[in-house]
Amino acid sequence: MTDLSKVTSSCYCGAVLLEYSVEGDNFITSFICHCTDDRKITSSVFASNFVIKDDTLKHVRGQENLTKYERKEGIATGDQMDSYFCKTCGSLLYRVSSGFPGTHILRLGAVDQFELVSDYLKPRLEQFASDKVAWAKPVEGLVQNDGNFIVPGFTPFK
Repeated sequence: MTDLSKVTSSCYCGAVLLEYSVEGDNFITSFICHCTDDRKITSSVFASNFVIKDDTLKHVRGQENLTKYERKEGIATGDQMDSYFCKTCGSLLYRVSSGFPGTHILRLGAVDQFELVSDYLKPRLEQFASDKVAWAKPVEGLVQNDGNFIVPGFTPFK
């Protein structure tokens, strides 16, 4: 069984390695996002993300190899969004939103213990669902929301 207190994510070239805990309330939620911002930053039609508390994230290797891109214009929520990329390979490792202080938004595809993405970290919600590409159908069992994961009646915790 995977140790939920020592999960890692890494970039494509391996220069950056992150470690964090997804035990208990360190793991806030996971979601698929169809907003324009996530489509553009991933060069894909949606992004798959998860949210953890700030204080659990450790930069094991390569923090100096991260570059930050700040953006507020064009973000659907109107919040400042800081995106952290590997300078070498360009992988997006995480984002920090002014709208969700005390958290980091990581990418499911960068998780090294990928089996967790199939169960423990699997998405719980599709956000900005009305913006999804026409051929994408709702994922069975996921809450569908036209905004972000702050939804009345939706508990983001697992």
